[in-house]
Amino acid sequence: MWNNSVKSSGFTLVELMITLAIAGILVAVGIPSFNSTISDSRLTSYANEFVTALNLARSEAIRRGQNVVVRRIGTQQWENGWQVFVDVDRSSTANTNTFNDDGDNTLCEAGEDCMLRVYPALSGAFTLRGNNNFVNFIGYTPIGISNTIGSFVICDNSDGDNQPNANMSKLITVNFLGRPHMGINNNNGIPVQENGQPITSCI
Repeated sequence: MWNNSVKSSGFTLVELMITLAIAGILVAVGIPSFNSTISDSRLTSYANEFVTALNLARSEAIRRGQNVVVRRIGTQQWENGWQVFVDVDRSSTANTNTFNDDGDNTLCEAGEDCMLRVYPALSGAFTLRGNNNFVNFIGYTPIGISNTIGSFVICDNSDGDNQPNANMSKLITVNFLGRPHMGINNNNGIPVQENGQPITSCI
C-alpha cells in the first residue's frame, strides 16, 4: 500500500498578508517619487516650449524683416496660453499688441497681422508670469532685438503658496539682444537672477 503525500503549493494566508503589506509599502514610497518625476518633466517641457516660442518669434522677425510679437492670450495670464504673430500694423508701438485680423477666411492679408502659432494653456497648477517689462507681451524688431529686457518665471504651484520652491521653478531671461536664456539654480534649487539674487515669487 502506497502512502502518497501531497504537498500543497501556493501562499498561506499569512504569506499573502505579508506580501500585500510589502507591496503597499513599496507603492506608498514610490508614488510620491513618481509624481515628482512627472512634475519635473512637465516643468522642463513647459519652459523649453516657451523658449522655443521666443526663438521662433525672433527668427521670424529677422527672416521676414517685420515686427513679431509673443503675447499672452486675451486678458488671461501667460499660463493660459500665448500666441506668436507678425505685428503688421505695428500695434506694438502703441503698447497694445492685440492680434488684428478682419475675421474672414483669408489669412495674412495686406494690412492685417499674421498668426504664426498659438500655444495652449499649461496644465494643472503651473504658472507662467513675466516681470514688469513683460506683463502682456514681448516684441521683436526686424533685426531680432526685443522691445526691452526682462524675465519670465514658470512654477509648479501645486501647493498654492506662490513661492518658488526647490526644483519646482524655472527662470527665463531675455538679454539686450533678445536672446532667451534659462536661469541657473542656486544650491537650494531656486533659480538665480542676473543680479545674483534668487527669485522670490511665482506670480
